[in-house]
Parts: sequence; structure tokens; C-alpha cells
Amino acid sequence: MPDLSLLLPENLHLLAVPAAIFLLAGLVKGVIGMGLPTVAMALLALSMTPAQAAALLILPSFLTNLWQAGPLRTALPLLRRLAPLLLSTAAGTLTGAWLIGAPAGSWARMALGSILALYAVWTLMGRQGHVPAARETSFGLAAGGATGLVTAATGVFVLPSVPYLQSLGLSRDELIQAMGLSFTVSTIFLAAGLVLNQAYPMATAGASLLMLVPAILGMQLGQWLRVRIAPPLFRRLFLGSLLLLGLHMLIAEL
Repeated sequence: MPDLSLLLPENLHLLAVPAAIFLLAGLVKGVIGMGLPTVAMALLALSMTPAQAAALLILPSFLTNLWQAGPLRTALPLLRRLAPLLLSTAAGTLTGAWLIGAPAGSWARMALGSILALYAVWTLMGRQGHVPAARETSFGLAAGGATGLVTAATGVFVLPSVPYLQSLGLSRDELIQAMGLSFTVSTIFLAAGLVLNQAYPMATAGASLLMLVPAILGMQLGQWLRVRIAPPLFRRLFLGSLLLLGLHMLIAEL
């Protein structure tokens, strides 16, 4: 299991595999508009603890999702509407970090594998609920708290936040921006939780910043590929791969 404290700029040869993973994760995000943190966590966790993978993920995830959350003029109304989700996500992530600690060991890999498989199955089934406007606050608080706990335990923040956002009847552009806002908040408080558990050394922060380069290159490649491949087909292949990867992680720890 690699020691991420060794991932310093002068040891660039150690960054080859993580860089390839972030290039692929960025490509997925470029094609379908999401998936960078999920793909990166899934593949990085094959060779390191979920806590180490999450630490390496922080800066590429934060900066790419912050970009996705713009522009500010349309983000402000969404921020007000999504405040219950975002505030409870922050509280749930910090609570989970305090109660659970940094995600490591077989239980963390099993939790990550379960979340990947569950998310893939849910999305492949095409299920999409509807939350009435009068219930958005209570549903948002519940979804955010659950997302925060899942984030703290696995480093992945798509469940149940993404299904909740899909149930709000947002336009395509609003949904992409809402996911950017949700993922940005999750990334910030995931980082805070790692710091709380002393699982985010400065050497990892330096390596995480370097991973922004392949992530952005991957996103540009994905945007080029988007007009040359049917996004629904690519999305099904992506979700099928996530399902197989999640099942592999589960079986390997049994």
C-alpha cells in the first residue's frame, strides 16, 4: 500500500498511476458532466486506503466542482433553495468524521464498494422520484445528513444527494450547477474531516494539486469526445464499470 507522503514533486514517477486515473476520471466528467470524484475514489482505492484516496482527490474535486457551480448570478437562487441539503451535508460529514474516523481498513473498502454498486444500480434502473415543494426542506435535511455520513465513511458523495437533486424537477443546466454546489460543499467538509482525523498531510496536498493537471486535460478530452460518442451509451458503460468495480471491492473483502 503506497505511502502518499512520498508523493512529492521531486518523486514524479510515483504519480504516474494516480495521474492516469485522474485523466480517466476527468474524461468521464467531460462526457457526462459528473463522475470525477466517484471514478477517482473507486480506482485509487484499489491500491491505497479510502482515506488516502480521498486526500489525493480533494483539490481536483474542489476546483472542478467549483467551476461547475458557476456562474454566481444563477448559483445564488440555487444556494437558497438547496440550503437545507448543503448545511446538513456539512454537519453530517463532520459528525461522521468525528464518529467514524478516517475511512481505512476492510470496512471502508466494503462501504465504498457498496455505495458504488448501489449508485450504479439505482442510476441504471432510471428511477427518479419527485419531492413536493412543501417537503423540500425536510427531505433536503435528511438527504444532506445521509450524504454527509456516506461521504465521511467512503469519500464518495453521490448518494443520496444526486437522487434528491434529480427529484426537484430542475432543468438540465440547473441540475448540473446544483450538483456542482453539492459536490463543492462535500469536498470542503471531507477535507475538514480528514484534517480533523489527521489524515491530510501537506505532502498529499501538494500531490493533490498536481492531479488537477490530468483532471483538466481529461475533462477537455471528454468534451471533445462528447460530440463523437452517444453520451447515454457512454453513461451506461460507465455505470456498468462502476457496478463491477463495486462488486469486486465487496467480494475481495469478504
